[in-house]
Amino acid sequence: MATIDIRRAHGVGKDTAKQKAEELAKSMEAKLGIRWSWAGDAISFDAPSGAAKGASGTVKVDASTVHVEINLPFMLRAIKGTIESKVNKKLDDLLGTA
Repeated sequence: MATIDIRRAHGVGKDTAKQKAEELAKSMEAKLGIRWSWAGDAISFDAPSGAAKGASGTVKVDASTVHVEINLPFMLRAIKGTIESKVNKKLDDLLGTA
């Protein structure tokens, strides 16, 4: 079970939502050093080093929803609320508020 589980409705269409999900992944790559890759309509990511070391998860996209699941290592669970707020803000910035 994911430590953070966010589902966000969107009205931008699947292709645009996938582009926005990739922007999110690239942002996380630059800031946190994650590795990511597409598998169908989902981005899988993990952080082998850096500030997010040990975190992993997925960003799944469909025609109306973006679903973010993040598994936090024990050391990052203390700041779960902060991380969740930042992910929600980034989704707001990318997809607009639902």
